[in-house]
Amino acid sequence: MPFKVDYLALAPELIIVATLVVVLTADLFVRRQNKYRIAAFSVLAVPLAAIPLIVMAVDGSTRSLFGDSFVVDTFALFLKGFFLVAAYLVLLMSVAYIEGDRYYQGEYYFLILCSLLGSMIMCSSRDLIVLFIGLELTTAPLFMLTGWRKGDIRSNEASLKYYILGVLSTALLLYGMSLVYGLTGSVAFSEISQAVSNPDLAGEPAMGMAVLLMIVGFGFKVSAVPFHFWAPDTYEGAPTPVTAYLSVNSKAAGFVAMLIVLYLAVPGVAAVWAPAVWAMAAGSMIIGNFTALRQQNIVRLLAYSSIAQAGFMLVPFAGAAVAGADLTEAFSATVIYLVIYGIMNLGAFAVVIAAARKTGTGDIDGWAGLGSYDPRLGLLAGVFFFSLAGIPPLAGWFAKFVMFRSVMSTGSGATATLAVIAAINTVVALYYYARVVKAVWLDAAPDAVIGDRQFVPAGSLRLALMIAGIITLLVGVFPSAASIFGDASRVLATGG
Repeated sequence: MPFKVDYLALAPELIIVATLVVVLTADLFVRRQNKYRIAAFSVLAVPLAAIPLIVMAVDGSTRSLFGDSFVVDTFALFLKGFFLVAAYLVLLMSVAYIEGDRYYQGEYYFLILCSLLGSMIMCSSRDLIVLFIGLELTTAPLFMLTGWRKGDIRSNEASLKYYILGVLSTALLLYGMSLVYGLTGSVAFSEISQAVSNPDLAGEPAMGMAVLLMIVGFGFKVSAVPFHFWAPDTYEGAPTPVTAYLSVNSKAAGFVAMLIVLYLAVPGVAAVWAPAVWAMAAGSMIIGNFTALRQQNIVRLLAYSSIAQAGFMLVPFAGAAVAGADLTEAFSATVIYLVIYGIMNLGAFAVVIAAARKTGTGDIDGWAGLGSYDPRLGLLAGVFFFSLAGIPPLAGWFAKFVMFRSVMSTGSGATATLAVIAAINTVVALYYYARVVKAVWLDAAPDAVIGDRQFVPAGSLRLALMIAGIITLLVGVFPSAASIFGDASRVLATGG
């Protein structure tokens, strides 16, 4: 039987591969003073990968390759689109941020593109091997990007800590996957699911241990408690665009991997993984939010906010699994929350980059009065931080709404408890997000700042702020724009 390849299905990944090859090759020949052209090429080339995504979305058919291990369905198309948009925004933030370090620009964009490629591959994975390759291709380049500021001891520490814990989590994840393969005899999600539907295998202690080991690996990727210790120092030490990428693309990749495995491969052992995910959700919300209250540095605040947001994202499918309810609605709610969080969090980090140059500091108190001498930047700070808090009519309110709607629809005591914890933590989060906006608009500006009040963000950074701001406002007013991601996720969750 001849081996056939659907090149349209692979076209988005092939465009990214071609882009990163050109970037790496051009870096060998472009003179140091012209390194910015590599950044410009990356920014222009990445959106081209969206063209085949749109073509396949209009066609509407499901494409399967390599023995059904790589599937391009509606779920994969929409998630790949999200990863493309998020990576594009990070590239726009990066252009001006590393402008003074032109000698290393080629390697920087090559690593970002490699990570993006891994995320896109993982969206189509339907077996453990392809999923593992995609997930590790997503995270491995970030070990180097985290330590990009080679002369900064904090950046070196962040990279080393992230690398050591990342390798440990990868080993645990791979060990869990190998146990699943050994017990079921397959790496395909559909065949694993069929095997664990047997009560004897589902009740096997080794199967329970295998699933828990995988959850530990995924927990690190999404920086959920108790696997969150790397996040604050890594976020603070890494260059801010890399931190933005870590908090969105890397976290989203971990969530997508967790969703696919738990919902497609091992739903038959939900009695094992549901309590663990419930505890991770509750712990992440409580520790992330209450620790964020004490932070003075805006990046560390967003790091703990990211931990807390991971808890909010875990709430729907943790609650549904504990209650034994249908996972489809929970799956949809988590995907919607993930997409909305990604855009508004990228906007918040874009504001951090611009405001740090304006004020000369990353401390919240140093942003006092920022709105008085840069009203547009102050307004954007209010938009993104209030959206993260879930204030209408910004996009964050809809993320919170679908989360609470999903968890309350199951109607069990465990899910009600989780909903109460989420409600309390939503109020706590509002306090520290509002504290940033208060400093920007209500606190008096100092007579002098150590930054540059006349600083005008580069055009690429302004474009990133504009795109993120428009999406945040539009989704808040027209939430159906985000609901399409939930509808697409139902295709995967139901297998239809």
